This record gives sequence, C-alpha cells and structure tokens, in this order.
Amino acid sequence: MEDLVKGIFISEKKNRFLCEVQVEGINIECYISSSCKLSNFIDTSGKEVLLMPVKKKKARTQYFLYAIKLHKQFVMVDLKRVNGIVEEQLPKRFFSFLGKRNNISREKLIGRYKADLFIEDTNTIIEVKSVLSVDKISTFPGVNSDRAVMQLRELKRLLSGGYKVCYIFISLNPETKKILINNAYQEYYQRFQECIEEGMIVRGYCIQVNGLTQLIKKRVEISTV
Repeated sequence: MEDLVKGIFISEKKNRFLCEVQVEGINIECYISSSCKLSNFIDTSGKEVLLMPVKKKKARTQYFLYAIKLHKQFVMVDLKRVNGIVEEQLPKRFFSFLGKRNNISREKLIGRYKADLFIEDTNTIIEVKSVLSVDKISTFPGVNSDRAVMQLRELKRLLSGGYKVCYIFISLNPETKKILINNAYQEYYQRFQECIEEGMIVRGYCIQVNGLTQLIKKRVEISTV
C-alpha cells in the first residue's frame, strides 16, 4: 500500500470532480472520478479516505480519491476503474455463463451504441453499472439518467438484431446483498424490463478492496419487484 495516502474527507467542491481532503493536517484539493456527486449516494463528511497519486503531468491535483471507509471497510470510489476490473476478471468462474471469452474489446462502437466491453467470440455486449450505497439493499438508479434510458433503447434494438447483452451491476460496497431496480424512474424501469423480455442477461456482483487490489467477491441478487 506504499502508493496510498490516508486522509480525512472534508467536502465536495462545486465542481463535481473535485473534493477537499485533509492530509497530515493540511487541506488539499483532490480529483474524484465520478460524474455525480458522491453525497448523492453516501455520507462522506469526516470519513477516512485513501488517496492515489495522480501520474499525469501538470494535473490540477496531486491526488485522486481512491476509497472511502464506510463502517469498517474501505469502499472503492474510483468509478473509472470499474470497467477495467470487470474486464480483468472476465476469465474467472463468475462469468462462465458467458461462454468463450478469449477476445474482449473495450468501448467498442456498435452502430450508435458504445459497449463498455464486447466479447468478440460470442457477439456479447457487456454494459457495466456501478452502484454506490452504504445499505445492504440498494436501489438503482439513484438519480434520473437520460443517458441510461437511451442506452437501454439501443440495447433493445441490438438484442432484436441478434446481439447478446449482459447488463452487470457492480456494487462498490462489499456488504450489499440485493439491488432493487428503482421503479420511481418509470422510463428506465420500463426499458429495463423490455430488454429482459428480449433476452438481456442481468447479473450483480460486489467488489472488495484489499489495498491496491480489487476483487469481484460474490453475487448480488437483482430484483425488479
């Protein structure tokens, strides 16, 4: 863990990608790789955090926010890393239901849709959604997302065109037991159900952080009820 720096979370900035963290008694600005404010999902104030050095030259911040301690465990909040974790662990038994997985592309453009991951062997599109919550039973989506609705429209069209689709929820909280599809966002909920009817596979998993290592540890139940 020599690359990790401990600090205390102070607050998020007006800029959604920035936060203030105290390190060794000094308040510094840090980068957050999330398009939504973390405070929409979890209480961050005063929490112990782990920071990673920013390697990019001339970056605005020296560190980016890697993990936050919730209860007794660190929860990864580096949301840009999630797709990479899934890609790295696709060969594991968790994903044996997908069949052959030798040739995997990232961010492959298929018509108007950009797949998070694409298994060339079986023409399988993988859409990955991160879920950040302190609750053992979480809901998704937590905020309205026109982009997520648009993605589901495209996925339904691609399913009808013969592609396979696997929609994977990744909970960043290792204690999550179940993820409920939030019917308060009616269009998302409806499009999600339509894709399932077209044959979309849905799976949920938890990530556990161990220093700089992130492992997909267990299945999570996904419910539309």
